[in-house]
Amino acid sequence: MNAHEIDYRLYGDDMQFVEIELDPRESVIAEAGAMMMMEDDIAMETVFGDGSSAGKGLLGRLVGAGKRLLTGESLFMTVFTNQGSGKRRVAFAAPYPGKIIPVDLSELGEKLICQKDSFLCAAKGVSVGIEFQRKLGSGFFGGEGFIMQKLEGDGLAFLHAGGTIQRRELQPGEKLRIDTGCLVAMTKDVDYDIEYVGNIKTAFFGGEGLFLATVTGPGAVWVQSLPFSRLADRVLAAAPSAGGRSVGEGSILGSIGDWLDGDD
Repeated sequence: MNAHEIDYRLYGDDMQFVEIELDPRESVIAEAGAMMMMEDDIAMETVFGDGSSAGKGLLGRLVGAGKRLLTGESLFMTVFTNQGSGKRRVAFAAPYPGKIIPVDLSELGEKLICQKDSFLCAAKGVSVGIEFQRKLGSGFFGGEGFIMQKLEGDGLAFLHAGGTIQRRELQPGEKLRIDTGCLVAMTKDVDYDIEYVGNIKTAFFGGEGLFLATVTGPGAVWVQSLPFSRLADRVLAAAPSAGGRSVGEGSILGSIGDWLDGDD
């Protein structure tokens, strides 16, 4: 397969967006709702699945859409095509604070395995599918479920992850233990498994959960410092409906505000 050769530029620091430059007739695929802005002559089309099976008939499109449904994604994706005579640009925004990770699949063995919800956009020709974990332990206790996404092709793809991102290059046999929610992506040769933390006290009172993800080289892994699930838990815990405070902790009017609101 030959994906479209797109150019890009990243903007921002912790709330990034990526601007894709398209030559005439070039296209980029993206998750529904990811588009931020686009210039004139960019045509937007919703397709069934990821668009890579357009020439495979109805059955091929159904299979592609079914794979996305299994990962919890929408059945549809959006294709943006430059129908003008000159270069045009379309931008896609990250859904929450973090970093956008550009990856060239042609330099990664034409395959990348990533957690669901991390895919943002890619050059047309990149296939977005599913990757079943071969080990039951990884599937049932891995935190991200039995099914992960896989990106296949030879073009550029863009992932999004929370907080600060680090890419680690693992040597053959080198092992890294990661919180299950912090693992963003890995190359196809990395071995992925789940490891029990070791003792009951640590598991229940350590705050790190019962299991850790273990990745063994050779290959590259991407790790995020702030999984969205962790951010969401903190936001929900602070919400007034969940017992959190509705005023700033450092405000001198906090107690007065609580009294006026009727809070004890």
